[in-house]
Amino acid sequence: MTAVPEPREGALGDAADEHAPRLAIGEVLAVLRDDFPDVTISKIRYLESEQLVHPRRAPSGYRKFSSADVSRLRYVLAAQRDQYLPLRVIKEHLDALDRGEPLPGTPPAAAAVPPPAPGAGQEQPLTPEEFARAAGLEPGQLADCVQFGLLTPDDDGRHPVADLPVARAAAGLARHGIEPRHLRVYRTAADREAGLVEQVVAPVLRARSEEARTRATEKLRELAGLSARLHTALLEARLRDLLRP
Repeated sequence: MTAVPEPREGALGDAADEHAPRLAIGEVLAVLRDDFPDVTISKIRYLESEQLVHPRRAPSGYRKFSSADVSRLRYVLAAQRDQYLPLRVIKEHLDALDRGEPLPGTPPAAAAVPPPAPGAGQEQPLTPEEFARAAGLEPGQLADCVQFGLLTPDDDGRHPVADLPVARAAAGLARHGIEPRHLRVYRTAADREAGLVEQVVAPVLRARSEEARTRATEKLRELAGLSARLHTALLEARLRDLLRP
């Protein structure tokens, strides 16, 4: 049987945590849900199994989380969501913070997680007019994005808020003279990359175990981040070639 790790208050907590009330896992879930709607109890347990958080165990065996534990969870979830970092790298960051070492280019770990972008947590789709205004697109440009497969409205012609990053990127490129009709190559490449990643995780995603699906979700997130990095690195290398004499 794996030994329960000793609690580690570290850089994300303080001495007051030792005497502060501790939270049950369900209470931790309720605290995190506002900022991280997708978090689950299985996810928290998985992060514990990966040694990223170290709750104590009550005599009854139930997990008890300090405010430092909750801060660590926020750090992990934000790093995954905002920076697409794999858990291995996040663990290295936390270990460095526990040793008192700064992380170059990283905001202080104790800082609050930045609020989500406007509309990030909304379920209600936007009308074409609202969506175009939020994305910085002209109505004709939005129509072109739909025509060339960059965006897909629902049956009522509305657009999910989750598609705003795609639309905003298209709007930025349009300001440089790259119109939506030129961007089909990005959609084709993304479809191919998604198909490759799907081949890796599909067998695990079909598992009925919630824990297996949680692990598959983590793998999918990490593969997506690595694919994005590879795409960026290859593009930058190719563009550097253009600047060579």
